[in-house]
Amino acid sequence: MTHLVHRSLRAAPPIAVSGQGIWLHEKGGHAVMDASGGAAVACLGHGHPHVLGAMRAQLERLTYAHTALFSCESAEQLADMLVGHAPGGLTHAYFCSSGSEGMEAALKMARQHFVEAGQPQRRNFIARRQSYHGNTLGALAAGGNMMRRATYLPILSDAFHHVSPCYAYRDRRDDENDADYVQRLADELEAEFQRLGPDTVIAFCAETVVGATLGCVTALPGYFQKMREVCDRHGALLILDEVMSGMGRTGTQHAWEAEGVAPDIQVIAKGLGGGYQPIGGILVNDRVLAPLRDGTGGFMHGHTYQAHPLACAAAVAVQEVIRAENLLANVQAMGAKLEQGLTERLGNHAHVGDIRGRGLFWAVELVADRASKAVFDPALRMNERVKQAAYARGLGCYPMGGTIDGRQGDHVILAPPYNVTADEMEMILDRFDAALREALDG
Repeated sequence: MTHLVHRSLRAAPPIAVSGQGIWLHEKGGHAVMDASGGAAVACLGHGHPHVLGAMRAQLERLTYAHTALFSCESAEQLADMLVGHAPGGLTHAYFCSSGSEGMEAALKMARQHFVEAGQPQRRNFIARRQSYHGNTLGALAAGGNMMRRATYLPILSDAFHHVSPCYAYRDRRDDENDADYVQRLADELEAEFQRLGPDTVIAFCAETVVGATLGCVTALPGYFQKMREVCDRHGALLILDEVMSGMGRTGTQHAWEAEGVAPDIQVIAKGLGGGYQPIGGILVNDRVLAPLRDGTGGFMHGHTYQAHPLACAAAVAVQEVIRAENLLANVQAMGAKLEQGLTERLGNHAHVGDIRGRGLFWAVELVADRASKAVFDPALRMNERVKQAAYARGLGCYPMGGTIDGRQGDHVILAPPYNVTADEMEMILDRFDAALREALDG
């Protein structure tokens, strides 16, 4: 009997006892290729010697120092690595322990920015349906994952409002081209600003590439430029959540580099520390920070473990490996191989509706009927069937239900480590193909 509260209270998961490279080993001896990095976290796989060495060295020097009294070398070094060259105008970093904490920090900093700037009437955030921004109450209110929100709706803030995602596979009309569809979404955002009162909106929040809730959906060309124009017209901020898609996952250090815009605040986490330590944070431009610095002089927010020395040291080492091993180039090359392999093997499958993603961040949307895009009965839990079939073949993937509205729709994500090899990619494709066909056709 387990005394641990697991994700399921009805069955305990297998025990993982070791990991090396792309492989995880459970207590019973079963070896599993970690083809999704858990939840797109393990960007270097497991047990990388450089990261482990950096963590040991940090443990011997300093394990904890409270930020009310001290900074630490690893946190300063990490900030310098990420924003010392002011990418997209981002100039400062704040480190916490998760993506949810990072989103909370982004929301609070955005609100304080306007209070300190003399615009306290700004109290509303606009985000998108079928998004995910975290599990704390503020982040959950910002997100549009209806399944996760449902139980907690009575205690979620009414300061958060939602517009449509850029989900061309299902939402673009037959009489629209890409530009028409993007303009319709921009008009919808403008209408929401007007409904709320343009001078009451703090920010528009979006995942640059939508993660687990919608399944690796990239925006159409010009979408983020249009969203940025609406925000700029009304003096609101743009917050981009790159907890899943950022820090190299989509082939560039920041996913927004492919969109032609930069955010005012960027949320980061998973690929930052690669799972070696819990770490997340925000990157901020000086325009956001200036009213705080010139006003009260501080950010009215804090965590016991913010800028934790060991967590930051692990993240520094992860980023050093990505640079030293030129892994962004490998993400692009192996991402192209993953896209090609999925398309060749499953592109015409009767129950595969869409294959989408960027870099090493790809999802397959499952359908009962390809022509009509009809979904499977949610009671079938088809995404879970694929997961179990894959696990039996020694492959870890990341399934999700409720793709369309929180209840209907299924997709499965693959997000291998940035240092995945061509041979490992072939094994991933072989095992995933076989698992999907067993689950859908068996």
